[in-house]
Amino acid sequence: MRFRILWVSLLITTFAIILYSLVSTQIFYNLSVKNSESALSVYMNAFDGEKYAPDDEGARAFSLALDGARVTILDGEGNVLGESEADSIETDHSDREEVREAIKSGEGFAVRSSDTLNKNMVYYCRAVQTDGGTILIRIAQFCESEWAMYAQLLPSFAAYMVFDVLGCLLFTYVATYFIMRPVEALTREAATGGRVQTGYSELKSLAEILNERNRDIELKVSELEEERKLVERAQNSKDEFIANITHEMNTPLTSIKGYAELLSSDLLDEEHKKQAYNTIVSQADRLTNLIACIINYSEIDSDDLPSYEVNLTEAAREMIAVLSPEAEQKGVKFIDETQDDVIIMSRHERVNQLLGNLMRNAVRYNREGGTVTVRLNFSRLEIEDTGVGIAPENMDKVFSRFFTVDKSHSGKNGGFGLGLAVCKKICTRSGWRISVESELGKGSKFTVDFGLR
Repeated sequence: MRFRILWVSLLITTFAIILYSLVSTQIFYNLSVKNSESALSVYMNAFDGEKYAPDDEGARAFSLALDGARVTILDGEGNVLGESEADSIETDHSDREEVREAIKSGEGFAVRSSDTLNKNMVYYCRAVQTDGGTILIRIAQFCESEWAMYAQLLPSFAAYMVFDVLGCLLFTYVATYFIMRPVEALTREAATGGRVQTGYSELKSLAEILNERNRDIELKVSELEEERKLVERAQNSKDEFIANITHEMNTPLTSIKGYAELLSSDLLDEEHKKQAYNTIVSQADRLTNLIACIINYSEIDSDDLPSYEVNLTEAAREMIAVLSPEAEQKGVKFIDETQDDVIIMSRHERVNQLLGNLMRNAVRYNREGGTVTVRLNFSRLEIEDTGVGIAPENMDKVFSRFFTVDKSHSGKNGGFGLGLAVCKKICTRSGWRISVESELGKGSKFTVDFGLR
């Protein structure tokens, strides 16, 4: 930045000096011409027609009286009668500007380069009455040209340029010091991450930009931190998912492997062999169901099929009818409090998964002689049981994968802890909110809020 300020200031001041020198030279030249014209006009008053004859001798005598000024005497038509300069060979000066003006109005001025002397001259010509008639007296004086004057001033301009460079260097150092100091203070303050403030009105816009940039950076850092946490949670969830799958699959595989080894040893009688075969089949079925549940859980994320109108009342009543035999075996009774013709936007298979998982859990984890109440209206679905309930410390884990309320029931009831996780995912993708209220030993109530109030 210092070099930029230096070059800009040098260019501006150099241009100003050159412009000033040209203008001042022109002004000085014009003043010089004016002074020469005034001097020649005064010199002309010293001419005496009786004293100076209209010939070369008279012209040289008058020139001598004027300290060497060039004198030309012409007749009334502009023809040369006498010339103080011996090398002049022209005899007709009627085409000269000053001569024409003198013939016309009595006097005339002109400034030009003399072809005879090869110098820039100021000419003054006046008509004078003598005994012999009207004659023209012309006096010429040497005058420096504009470029000659400018050339004489060049050494002075060079000195000015040296001082200009030194002055620009000093100005650049001082200016950048006082300009950059508050800017550097702003950048140091901005680097700390705090809010930047300044007392300079010219820098307030910069301070706002820095503050806005700091806010953007803080937001980006916050977003990156959130993404990092999400990645960590996803990784932990993935590891937990794999560990849970491994655990759930290990149990039936261990049983299958153990009974298969017993059968291969041929040490079992027929009754125990039949029991071993049944165990292998049941554990294989359990393993198949586990794989199907995992596939179904994963497919929900990639399910892009369109929704359509589903009669949730009919689906709920059909599910009650399907699960009633299982409920009767446990002495559990369904209570139907569903409102007619509740229509929602979803798909039959997803609605059946949601209803089936919630109702089946209400039956499985219920007590003998308990009830499962199904309430449905246009705002929400509620499934309330009188079962084992959920401990307070487990409430935040209810919708987690592979979580079961009571591990002792998992093998007995055939659950894998994926049902409520599936319900949660279905509700999230549909824009619904699922929640649970429970008291240990007294039962639970699951609520699905459709958000249609």
